[in-house]
Amino acid sequence: MHIHTLDQWQHSHNFSIDRHQAESKTKIVLLLTAVTMVAEIVAGIILGSMALLADGWHMATHVAAFGIAVFAYQYARSQANNPRYTFGTGKVSILGGFTSAVVLAVIAFIMALESTTRFFQPQVIQFSEAIYIAVFGLIVNLASALLLDDHHDHEHHHPHDDLEHHDHSHEHHQDYNLRAAYIHVIADAITSVLAIIALCAGKFLGWIWLDAVMGIVGAVVIARWSYGLARETGSILLDGGIDKHIKLAITKAIEEDGDNRITDLHVWNVSQNHLSATIAIVTHYPQQPEYYKELLQHIPSLSHVLVEVNHCHGEPCLD
Repeated sequence: MHIHTLDQWQHSHNFSIDRHQAESKTKIVLLLTAVTMVAEIVAGIILGSMALLADGWHMATHVAAFGIAVFAYQYARSQANNPRYTFGTGKVSILGGFTSAVVLAVIAFIMALESTTRFFQPQVIQFSEAIYIAVFGLIVNLASALLLDDHHDHEHHHPHDDLEHHDHSHEHHQDYNLRAAYIHVIADAITSVLAIIALCAGKFLGWIWLDAVMGIVGAVVIARWSYGLARETGSILLDGGIDKHIKLAITKAIEEDGDNRITDLHVWNVSQNHLSATIAIVTHYPQQPEYYKELLQHIPSLSHVLVEVNHCHGEPCLD
């Protein structure tokens, strides 16, 4: 009879995945944005341009968001094996994404407030200089978006009849920290495009009011992205949002084996791509917990499973 040692029964709770590449790209974007921010603020002070200063401080909010993203990666990696965290630091990057969503919401609010104010208090705009600034900002943001883009091709179908394919596709796009950074640069790029349209219309057609309109449009777009990101990350942080097909797959695997019945099932994220589950089973033919865990091996995202087996007395449901 094989005897298990204590070490063999113990297992790691480090569910963080390697994000060195994403962290490196985010650092490059952070550097690009910080250099642009400093250049715009210094140039704004020297040239006396409020447009430059405003855009420079706007970039500062994105620098703060990218700083949060980089910190989340580093903290998750350095504290991965800290016993203080029951299931490791897998949710740190999700928390970073949620924080960035809050920052995006603040940016959208400030943009909407400033744009509304300009309807009633129009400001003198140096169109030519402002257009150059907007084009420069657009180039920086497009370069940054290209660096972060490889995580964002996640609008794929999710075939519910193929659980493993569904899970693989789900894993591919769940870096919410990187997604938040991507949304920040895309939000900036959208604002730059809208600004260029408004500034060109103001310079050549005299439509100064369009600047305020475009500001409000940009604020609405950013607010929608912020809400979507906050809803997704917030749901995971509160242990919700588990795909129902995962729960159905667990139930099917257990209950199709003998007369097993699941009486209690809880599934939650311990990181972006790893799930934990506690399962209470009632059966007339109880097996060791490892037996039921083996039945769930085809669900690749299920990384931590606790099984409670209860012996049901009375007439069996099946022969």
